[in-house]
Amino acid sequence: MAIRRFIQQEVDYIVFSPVVESGWDTVLEEAKRAGIPVIVIDRKVSVRDTGLYTAWIGSNFYLEGQKACKVLNHYVEENQIPEVNIVNIQGTLGATSQIGRTNALEDAADKYGWNLLAQESGEYTEAKAYEVMTKMLKEYEDINFVYCENDNEAFGAIDAIKAAGYEVGGEEGQILVMSFDTTNAGLTQTLSGEITCDTECNPLHGPRVEEIIQKLEAGEEVEKQAYVDEVAFAADD
Repeated sequence: MAIRRFIQQEVDYIVFSPVVESGWDTVLEEAKRAGIPVIVIDRKVSVRDTGLYTAWIGSNFYLEGQKACKVLNHYVEENQIPEVNIVNIQGTLGATSQIGRTNALEDAADKYGWNLLAQESGEYTEAKAYEVMTKMLKEYEDINFVYCENDNEAFGAIDAIKAAGYEVGGEEGQILVMSFDTTNAGLTQTLSGEITCDTECNPLHGPRVEEIIQKLEAGEEVEKQAYVDEVAFAADD
């Protein structure tokens, strides 16, 4: 594991982004015993003792999901769509981003009375999302919204929808796609209308990490948890 190698190299600080939340207690215990401050970025870690890491910087993934669902609800109300039949192509199961975005959708479905037809992981990849979307289209004939938990999944879902003979997005669209991340390609497809809403996942953690390290070097206290600012982009404003 890379973190153990860093500990052996006696680095001054360890900064890392975990793929999933669990399984970090042992190695973070080792870093703590070695006196190396650990800064976690992007996704969170679930540990018995939060003292095992110095600080976390990242996104409020549940709030991201809430923003996306608010845009979706506004779209539904403005266009007087009688029924929302939505499928959820989830991210890597157990990742902080997946947990937050999925929970926000589930809560919104309960709140607004949406039909959440199916949920399955697309593993944050275009290929897997294509596979999952293809299967969902065969199982459900009345899908009108797809909630993808990142842009790669949205690209795969859009390709699968088109391959199945459906239209995507726009006033004539039969199926509308939601996404997260706001990559350049994702925003391009939002501008074209193929992605109805793309909610930002701000990747600019570096300056905040630098600020934390400078404070630690100066012997100052740092915030245990800090969120980055994020917005949502809708195709129709």
